[in-house]
Amino acid sequence: MKILVLNCGSSSIKYKLFEMTSKEVLAQGGIEKIGLKGSFLKLTLPNGEKVILEKDIPEHTTGVEFIFHTLTDEKYGALKSLEELDAVGHRMVHGGERFSESVLLNKEILDAFTACNDLAPLHNPANLKGVNAVSALLPNLPQIGVFDTAFHQTMPAHAYMYAIPQELYEKYGVRRYGFHGTSHRYVTQRVCEFLGIKPEGTKIITCHIGNGGSISAIKDGKCVDTSMGLTPLEGLMMGTRSGDIDAGAVTFIMDKEGLNTTGVSNLLNKKSGLLGVSGISSDMREIEAAVKAGNKNAILAQKMYDYRIKKYIGAYAAALGGVDIIVFTGGVGENKEDSRKAACEGLEFMGVKLDKELNDKTIHGKEGIISTPDSKVKVVVIPTDEELMIATDTLNILKK
Repeated sequence: MKILVLNCGSSSIKYKLFEMTSKEVLAQGGIEKIGLKGSFLKLTLPNGEKVILEKDIPEHTTGVEFIFHTLTDEKYGALKSLEELDAVGHRMVHGGERFSESVLLNKEILDAFTACNDLAPLHNPANLKGVNAVSALLPNLPQIGVFDTAFHQTMPAHAYMYAIPQELYEKYGVRRYGFHGTSHRYVTQRVCEFLGIKPEGTKIITCHIGNGGSISAIKDGKCVDTSMGLTPLEGLMMGTRSGDIDAGAVTFIMDKEGLNTTGVSNLLNKKSGLLGVSGISSDMREIEAAVKAGNKNAILAQKMYDYRIKKYIGAYAAALGGVDIIVFTGGVGENKEDSRKAACEGLEFMGVKLDKELNDKTIHGKEGIISTPDSKVKVVVIPTDEELMIATDTLNILKK
């Protein structure tokens, strides 16, 4: 069974084609700069070679059409015809309170998803464009929606509510929703498989650390708290996002700088985090180079970044009443051993003991335990695979 996974952003579409009997990736790539000058499709061939195909792509339907054309292309294709496709699985960002699991997309579902647009004005309309593009080109192909927020819908009210007037929740749905849910769900399932244990009776803290980052507290396989909030701005310090900040500091800055809501949103979402503190970059590799060169602001940015991760691990260990497993995933979580080390340092009182040698060599997509054999808490690196999770959900819904 062949399933195509699409992740549509405002000016990009990423895709991955799976053969689900073997879970083999048959094709993958992405389109960048939709609606802009110099748009292109970049694909990875089975031998790992990258190919760039330039094409004018004014909107998403043209983009999806170009992906379909590339998938069936004589030179670069993986399909003889589009009839081989069994379904498309879509990454859908914000499902609000309406969606707690993946669903087969139909008009009623899409209307309910559209009603969540206010909660994710950049992402949800782009996700919808992808669905509409597939519908226009292959109207009979089943499409499945997999929601970033769904996994976090098991949080209790005392964890997801904000201490603001109740009417703001009732009128506008202002509460914690959390994001990266598909990744947190995947690594929760995978770490249990990897360790040969059941999620039931297990307390897990999952750390999805990348340019965007979030941490979740998982009990019995279900999320009980997560660091991102109404939007992906809350929680950890990120590449360009501030993470947690005093709301009073925000209004103070607005007054002093004469910023409106758009201006302050831009400041906190796009100019803060590693970029804002270091003044150098949002890219962890560039920060690392600046740290080695002795740049004081880069050193401070790195320390703040790692400290915030540690603080959330400690908070969630308290919320869970202990922890059995800490999982690191995401671009930084999978590859930056010194950030993992810094986040775990000082947690020996909780039973966390890192194995330096194992931590140093568990990078570049490797799964592995990085704690010592006598560590009470298992610390594990599990590379995330959100696309495989979306494809698996799609397959399971088709089988129903």
